[in-house]
Amino acid sequence: MSNSLGELTSLLELKEQAPNLFLGQCSDLGFRNLFGGQVLGQALSAAMRTLDGDVQREWWPHSLHAYFLRPGNTTDELAFDVTRTRDGRSFANRQVMVDQQDKTVMSFMCSFQRHEDGFNHQDSMPQAEGPEGIASQVELARQWRDCFPERLQQIYTADKPIEMRVVNPINIFQPDVREPRKFVWMKTSAPLRDSVRLHATLLAYATDFNLLTTALHPHGVSVYQKEMQVASLDHSIWFHRPFRMDDWLLYAIDSPSASGGRGFCRGQIYNRHGVLVASVAQEGLIRQHAE
Repeated sequence: MSNSLGELTSLLELKEQAPNLFLGQCSDLGFRNLFGGQVLGQALSAAMRTLDGDVQREWWPHSLHAYFLRPGNTTDELAFDVTRTRDGRSFANRQVMVDQQDKTVMSFMCSFQRHEDGFNHQDSMPQAEGPEGIASQVELARQWRDCFPERLQQIYTADKPIEMRVVNPINIFQPDVREPRKFVWMKTSAPLRDSVRLHATLLAYATDFNLLTTALHPHGVSVYQKEMQVASLDHSIWFHRPFRMDDWLLYAIDSPSASGGRGFCRGQIYNRHGVLVASVAQEGLIRQHAE
C-alpha cells in the first residue's frame, strides 16, 4: 500500500492520454504480483471520468465486475481503455480493458445509476468488537517484523493510508484452524474531501484486502507460507448506499466454499450506524504446492 493517503489518492487519479484512454502508475506492496485492488480502484476511476453531467450529484456506481486475466507487475505503466457501452436516463454502463506491456491484465464492467427512491431493506449488522482497542494490521506487522524477509520489512511495517483492524486476527506465521469468517474495521488515515469518485475508488481498492485469505482459515494455512499460491480470479462489488471512507466501516467476510483449487468469499460492508453500504464477492486461486 502506498505509504501516505496522498500517494494513494494520486495513484487512483490517472492521467488522461486521449478521449476514453487513461494511464496509471503502479505501487509495490511487497506481494509477488501487482495488487488487484489497485487495478480495481483505477479502473473504476477511469470509468467515472467518462460519465457525462455532474458526477458528484447525478451518478453513483451501483455495481462492478472484474476478471483478473494475467498477473501484472509493479513497475510498468497501466493503460485503461474505456468503452461507453450505454448512456441512458437512469443507468450508464462502461467497459474497461486494462493493459500492461500490450497484454490485457483485467477485464472490467461497471454500471452507474442516477439517484432514485424505492423499497428499502437490509441485513442487520453482525455483532463485532471494536474498532476501539483493536491493534491495526500495521501494529501486528511491527510485532512480527523479524519474521518477514528483510526486503519486505520496511514495506509491511510502514504507516498505511487505510487503517485496518482485524477482530481476533490469526497468527500469519503459525495459523490455527478456525471458521471461515472475519471482521475487519477500516477507514482512511486522514479526512477526505467530498468526492463520489474518491470514496468509491478507495473502497474498491480496500475490498481486495483480507477477503480471499478468509478461505484459508478452515485449513490452518496462511498466504505467508512458501507453499501457498494465492491470487484473485474475479471480483464484484455492489454499492448499496452512500458512505465515507474516512469513518469506520465494518467489513464482515465469510467463505462458504472452497473447491478445485479455488476459494469463494463474500463480504458485507456496514458503517458505524449499522447501515449496509456495499456487498462484495470474490473467487480466487488457493493452491498448496509440495514444499
